[in-house]
Amino acid sequence: MEYLLASLLSLFLVLASLSLHFLFFNTKKSGKTLPPGRTGWPVIGESLEFLSTGWKGHPEKFIFDRMAKYSSNVFRTSLLGEKAAVFCGAPANKFLFSNENKLVQAWWPASVDKVFPSSSATSSSKEEAIKMRKMLPNFFKPDALKQYVGIMDHITQRHFASGWDNKDEVVVFPLAKRYTFWLACRLFVSIEDPNHVAKFADPFDLLASGLISIPIDLPGTPFHRAIKASNFIRKELHAIIKQRKIDLAEGKASATQDILSHMLLTSDEDGKFMAELDIADKILGLLIGGHDTASSACTFIVNSRTFSFSNTCLSFVVKKQMEIAKSKAPGELLNWDDVQKMKYSWNVACEVLRLAPPLQGAFREALSDFMYNGFSIPKGWKIYWSANSTHRNEEFFPEPLKFDPSRFEGSGPAPYTFVPFGGGPRMCPGKEYARLEILVFMHHLVRRFKWEKLIPDEKIVVNPMPIPAKGLP
Repeated sequence: MEYLLASLLSLFLVLASLSLHFLFFNTKKSGKTLPPGRTGWPVIGESLEFLSTGWKGHPEKFIFDRMAKYSSNVFRTSLLGEKAAVFCGAPANKFLFSNENKLVQAWWPASVDKVFPSSSATSSSKEEAIKMRKMLPNFFKPDALKQYVGIMDHITQRHFASGWDNKDEVVVFPLAKRYTFWLACRLFVSIEDPNHVAKFADPFDLLASGLISIPIDLPGTPFHRAIKASNFIRKELHAIIKQRKIDLAEGKASATQDILSHMLLTSDEDGKFMAELDIADKILGLLIGGHDTASSACTFIVNSRTFSFSNTCLSFVVKKQMEIAKSKAPGELLNWDDVQKMKYSWNVACEVLRLAPPLQGAFREALSDFMYNGFSIPKGWKIYWSANSTHRNEEFFPEPLKFDPSRFEGSGPAPYTFVPFGGGPRMCPGKEYARLEILVFMHHLVRRFKWEKLIPDEKIVVNPMPIPAKGLP
């Protein structure tokens, strides 16, 4: 009992000291005009409310409640244990995207380094990510993407034949994850056997779910499982890389086979080749980025009647996709030109991405003190931008909850309002890759199936991507 009382007293003293720290912080900055808002509880800040609105399926509520209460442009809060400012609206997006690596830089919680520890002894995971972004355009330029379309079509046909055909009921979200992960495995490391893909799939699920969990590294916690999964995947990738090096040396593989082979045969500006462990880290990042967000998009295309996706709209998508299919010889795969004809289908997909953006937003860090909209943003503060601050804002999209693909006709939405892939120097480098896999998915989905939801009002959970609570049966 004495030990328990002593522990409670210690906890009280810690919380009291933290409260005084936060009180001191809020007053010592009084010489500067900070954005309006509140920092919430000590340490926890407003993180629980920020996350819980997503768990309840309304992530925009955290943003819009504070925009209405404090400012429609920027407000103060505390998230993930960090002092933060939330920037809202198209002007805010433009400001952040235009000042990348000038006033702000990308920021991730320190816990990310535990799940993705850099193999390099001289650089952090953030520095390795910067190097990776410089390399990615080579893998996703038009010449490379043109080669991917036929492979995507082949894998997509196999996916629908094995997982969807002749089924009275399917659960869409896990199937969509299987589809996009299969594509990523094939195009990045030439793993095509479904059994080999499945060996990676479960650890990747653990990694993804643990990455966004509370960073407590104890057995049984999601964070601990994520670290273990990351180590397992690295070990498997390292074995694949060692074998690929042998195959390349013996002429059994080529640089054009996949991204892994290209990495092994490409030197940097100093003429140095990447170490095997560095390549494993980069492939790991690619496999995660290459399937998680796209699987959410594919799921919500199937689920899009939630957004009043009319039968007329669907019929027009089917009509256009049937025209493309009829132009192909028996057994002929889709090609780059076919995908370019799918403009209306992409408008539909964009409207899905507007209403259910896989990327809800992202963090930046202030590199120096600066002013925005009349408020001071101190150096070191974290800055969060939210896709929903424009996507679901009637100022930028009239009747924002109405499903209307015509918004994307002509020149489309105003700049900096439609940001499912981010913007500026940090715009998702795989945007065009995602467009291809989503459109090839749509091509086969609408031609082969008619469907209806078994749970018409299924709850949507955002954690951190939107996911149907029951997987969308």
